[in-house]
Amino acid sequence: MEELFTKYFNDLIIRRLVVIVIGISAIWFLLSLLQKRLFSKIRDIDGRYKAKKISTFSGYVFTILLLLFVYSDKLGGFGIALGVAGAGIAFALQEVIASFAGWLAILFGGFYKTGDRVQLGGIKGDVMDIGLLRTTIMETGQWVDGDLYNGRIVLVANSFVFKEPVFNYSGDFPFLWDEIKIPIKFGSDYGKTTEMLMDIGKEVAGELTSQSLEQWHQLQYKYRLENAQTEAMVSLVVNDNWVEFSLRYVVEYKMRRMTKTELFTRILKAVEDSAGTIAFASATIQMADTQELNVRIKKD
Repeated sequence: MEELFTKYFNDLIIRRLVVIVIGISAIWFLLSLLQKRLFSKIRDIDGRYKAKKISTFSGYVFTILLLLFVYSDKLGGFGIALGVAGAGIAFALQEVIASFAGWLAILFGGFYKTGDRVQLGGIKGDVMDIGLLRTTIMETGQWVDGDLYNGRIVLVANSFVFKEPVFNYSGDFPFLWDEIKIPIKFGSDYGKTTEMLMDIGKEVAGELTSQSLEQWHQLQYKYRLENAQTEAMVSLVVNDNWVEFSLRYVVEYKMRRMTKTELFTRILKAVEDSAGTIAFASATIQMADTQELNVRIKKD
């Protein structure tokens, strides 16, 4: 009797292992086939990425369901054991659980998506991948000036969405307000300077005015926002050394550095062609005149 029970038990284990191996192999073979034959033909990069991520996640779900089906008669004891150890597991894996909860918040809360430029956990860059526990970012800045890639790939825990602010540079409004400051010498033609900066601002960034304004109106339907000026704007302040002109404009979040280069190039050319009516200022140091001192030395 004991031998029959042992044989039946061993045969049951073998049958379950065979079902698990065949089932898991079939699941991942079909998913791999779908990704290579079907999803690879999707031309949209974002759509292809999402299709692959959903299929991979579905593979894990089907694998878990298969295991639950094979060991359905053992779930009662397993549930009791899991309930006893639940508190300890939750404490030991609290960071993992928080990161998984962060992943759900990112997917359904609209914090960011792949391709967005974000600042997360003190790291700024473009989102390459959103995993179950970590977000992969191609970093920008640091030892590289501007918003250029520095080549460093950073993995940030998803739990940071609950701990720190999430800065999204390209979410619902993929534009930024930027400005440049120009020091102009006292005695220059201030009206001509203002006109020059306005013309250059409209030529370089004027085409984004209507696009950014349309996006802003869409934000106003979604959030409580006031009207915003998306046209180029020039203002000035006076300090001890010069008249400081500021040109404020709207720019795409990935074009800040190139736009500034274009603006400065045109401004330099325009100042050179102004025949001296507009001149840049630089810091100067003025030495005050000292009074003549008469020194007498008395000898003993």
